[in-house]
Amino acid sequence: MKRFVWRLQRVLDIRTKEEQLKRMELFRLTETLAIRRSELLTRQRILRELMAAITQDSSPGRLASQEFFLRNADRDDQIIRRLKEEIHNLEVRQKEKTAEVLAAKRCKEGLEKLRAEAKARFIEEQEKLEQKEMDDRTTISFARRQSDVLLPEAVSSPAQGVDPSWEHTP
Repeated sequence: MKRFVWRLQRVLDIRTKEEQLKRMELFRLTETLAIRRSELLTRQRILRELMAAITQDSSPGRLASQEFFLRNADRDDQIIRRLKEEIHNLEVRQKEKTAEVLAAKRCKEGLEKLRAEAKARFIEEQEKLEQKEMDDRTTISFARRQSDVLLPEAVSSPAQGVDPSWEHTP
């Protein structure tokens, strides 16, 4: 049987690679997002623990701790705001990348479906050709057998109405 060759195979291969690349980008983006969220939660936890420690402190150094904390609170708030904005931007990019991955996947799946349909048609056509060839062979072999059976009868008894003198002409 002839080998199946699909003209759009290279396109399918390219789409598959594109999907894999987009998945890898999405994975990296998700990983970065997880790191930033972890960093934000860690900073917020540290600030809560510091505030709780200052609140529970009854020593004379409490005022100095509160002053230090309040002086640096603005910087910490800016860092937290920056992290929140970065997380928001990463989430937006993640949604966009997810949509791109889904679109690439749908495109690839559509091409795979077309390939499967083309292969099924190819196999069906090949089977029809093989069946036609087998039918031709059967017909030819039957005709040969029939001619072998009829030919000896025709040679042994000349056909009626045929002039036997033709055999003796010089």
